[in-house]
Amino acid sequence: MSYMALYRKFRPDEFEDVKGQDAIVKTLKNQIKADRIGHAYLFCGTRGTGKTTVAKIFAKAVNCEHPVDGSPCGECSMCKAISAGNSMNVIEIDAASNNGVDNIREIREEVAYRPTEGRYKVYIIDEVHMLSIGAFNALLKTLEEPPEYVIFILATTEAHKIPITILSRCQRYDFKRISIDTIAGRLRELINKEGWDVEEKAVRYLARMADGSMRDSLSLLDQCAAFYIGEKLTYDHVLEVLGAVDTEVFSKLLRRLLDMDVHAVIETVEELTMQGRELSQLAADFTWYLRNLLLVRCSDDMEDVLDVSTENLARLKEEAQMIDNDTLIRYIRVFSDLTNQLKFATQKRVLLEVALIKLCKPAMETSQDALLDRIRAVEKRLDEGVVVANAPVAAYRMPVSDTSAAQEKKPELPKALNEDVKAVAADFRMIANDASPMLRNFLKRARLSAGEGNRLMIVLPDEMSADMVGSDAHKAEIKELISEKIGKDVEIDVRHVEEGHRFEDQFVDIESLIHMDITVEDE
Repeated sequence: MSYMALYRKFRPDEFEDVKGQDAIVKTLKNQIKADRIGHAYLFCGTRGTGKTTVAKIFAKAVNCEHPVDGSPCGECSMCKAISAGNSMNVIEIDAASNNGVDNIREIREEVAYRPTEGRYKVYIIDEVHMLSIGAFNALLKTLEEPPEYVIFILATTEAHKIPITILSRCQRYDFKRISIDTIAGRLRELINKEGWDVEEKAVRYLARMADGSMRDSLSLLDQCAAFYIGEKLTYDHVLEVLGAVDTEVFSKLLRRLLDMDVHAVIETVEELTMQGRELSQLAADFTWYLRNLLLVRCSDDMEDVLDVSTENLARLKEEAQMIDNDTLIRYIRVFSDLTNQLKFATQKRVLLEVALIKLCKPAMETSQDALLDRIRAVEKRLDEGVVVANAPVAAYRMPVSDTSAAQEKKPELPKALNEDVKAVAADFRMIANDASPMLRNFLKRARLSAGEGNRLMIVLPDEMSADMVGSDAHKAEIKELISEKIGKDVEIDVRHVEEGHRFEDQFVDIESLIHMDITVEDE
């Protein structure tokens, strides 16, 4: 007999073997025992959580000749036929490849015929969210009022894509992600049946890597066991097969990041790359390591939450004293973004190295948390007695205080605004709406002021936006729009607010002044 994958070989045949979905199993068993079986069910949840498995067990149970406590007996002819896939009463349909109206019409024609044996015809439609709108509409009436001998079980990983008209006709069951402990327990059970020798630490790691999916955990175990046939499967073996990284490497990487040692950090990346480690997995696992570190910093009672050894927990507690919460959250944010980028990147190593260099050199970023990291680094050097040399003033400037602002020369309006400028300012938002799409988006963020010689000044919030709007083509377009609106040519200037300043510090908002120039008379 040919080899069968573990997830197929050990697929549960009765409700008692289903792990991690106790509430759903109990509800379905009670329905069968009380003979309160519905006509339409929706099983939704992430991959590998048991949706199709439970659907097949349920199909056997409702047709079983001798059910035991709501579960199929597994011995009668109906149970054996359904398990072997030979029963005409259970029809499995893959909606991903049978998603048209014609496919649903075939179902509508078939439901008119009673089952040849057993009580129910059960239609299991997998990936039901892939059906077309026309197919869903064709299914509606049949789903609402099927014959008493027909049961529909719809399975999907994306319930939000299913029309509400379908959802309202089904009993919905949400399959939750399976816990690490439950997956690990199931893996040990199957490992003992297979007679394999697997290290406990390796089992726990496989359970965590499965991300709540029992099927994924069995596939990973299958992969690792095949590589080390006849040998003890250790934690290091699992890391090697999956291209993952030991937590000791994460500890070393974190400490080098905290020392802001770019050379050592890049050397670590080089070592991991030469070992053939998967960089996407590295980023995901390091993010998880930082999450554990944050939990340790936030509470002293995290031993039960963290799935780590005593040795690793002690290391985490030590490192928790070396880093503050703000820096740690910044690291997590950067690596979370990196994980998403690596999924579709061709130059994964470059992206990883850039992210690590950013963490070592906060000056490369202009975000607030990066600025705080730079301040903390300076304070640390001062505490250590290191003299910080005078440096050029950074491009980022903090908002000026009221005192210093008063000393700066405030912008002034011309003695009298040109009537044409006033007319444009009053209708500028309507003029902007008529611009081309790209220009319109920039003009929505623009503010108006008056320049030298009563020129209309269009002020953008940043230099890049000003460069775009200030191009010859866009300036010509703006002047043409103004001419069409007021019938006159108006000279315009395009400026931008300097970094670290507010608009009010440099310009006068003529738009607000003009719109405020309204006299309200008493009746």
